[in-house]
Amino acid sequence: MSRSSGRKADLIVAAQRAIARHGTSVRLNQIATIAGVSSGAVLYHYPEVEDLLVEANRAGMERFYNERMEAIAGLTDPAERLYVTISLGVPSDPDDDDVRLLCSLGGEASRNTVYALLLTSLYDRQVGMYSTILEVGEATGAFTLQQSAQTISRNLVALEDAYGYRIMAKHPTLDYATAVDLILDYARMATGHPLPATHRMNPSLPEQHDEEGPTP
Repeated sequence: MSRSSGRKADLIVAAQRAIARHGTSVRLNQIATIAGVSSGAVLYHYPEVEDLLVEANRAGMERFYNERMEAIAGLTDPAERLYVTISLGVPSDPDDDDVRLLCSLGGEASRNTVYALLLTSLYDRQVGMYSTILEVGEATGAFTLQQSAQTISRNLVALEDAYGYRIMAKHPTLDYATAVDLILDYARMATGHPLPATHRMNPSLPEQHDEEGPTP
């Protein structure tokens, strides 16, 4: 990576943190402060701050599509692919900066065409991701779909979004494990498959243990 590319990557991360902290009305000086550079240095790489904000939002979204696709790339069991995909679609805690960024983006989408297009693209890709998993599972006999693959996929993405927002709002009865269990419950009904056991932790998080020993 060139020095310029590295600096741009640092600015994108700083912009993501600034948006998560201040919302989409974030100012140039706030991004510069988090990046530890002058406002002029930001403008040198991004003469139009809006371009930096778009790049920051696009990069933050990749976790919910590209990183999930990478996580299931080596898996062949449709049930395991579905479980892992669901488990990586929910924020682990209320301090999740990527989800804060998406929440800010969602609030601004009705007034910003670019942000609306980014969110629409992410939604469509996630629906397509789930649809492929479900269709392969049905074709191999692993799943008995109770609705069309597209309908189930839309509902799965909607549940991720809804529970994600509740987690970010620090709802007292919703945490990561509970949200994943609830989504898995729907997935079980929709696919006719028992799927893996509940309360397995997010594969991207460190392994955790309870009083009875390791989580299965």
